[in-house]
Amino acid sequence: MLFIYWLEENGRYVERIRTILDGMEARGDVLCTSAFTLGEVLTGPYKRNELELARRIRDAMRDPYVRMLPYTTDIADRYASIRALHPVSPADAIHLASAGHAKVDLFLTNDRQLTGMLIPGIQYIAGLDISLY
Repeated sequence: MLFIYWLEENGRYVERIRTILDGMEARGDVLCTSAFTLGEVLTGPYKRNELELARRIRDAMRDPYVRMLPYTTDIADRYASIRALHPVSPADAIHLASAGHAKVDLFLTNDRQLTGMLIPGIQYIAGLDISLY
């Protein structure tokens, strides 16, 4: 997950994530995700009782750095449609439904199962290895 790689500075992906984020900032793009992501990212620090890290994560995942998408009834409906039509996990369906509702241009993932899927409202679903910048 892009956010975990970013916030935990994953050695394998940290340079790629920085390149993507720097490019987004230079273009004026908006990084957005569902509020569900924040819960996923905070789970590890809370399990390890790393409350300061949890605070830093919450600070990093708010405006102006990240636009947090709420889980609404419209998104719940999209979620159900995605789960009915595609063999994806509930967590992936929440992310895809939120992105589709927000009409994102690009949904980045490291999950090969998701790349190239056609989800209404999302222009492109691509892997982290896509040539962007």
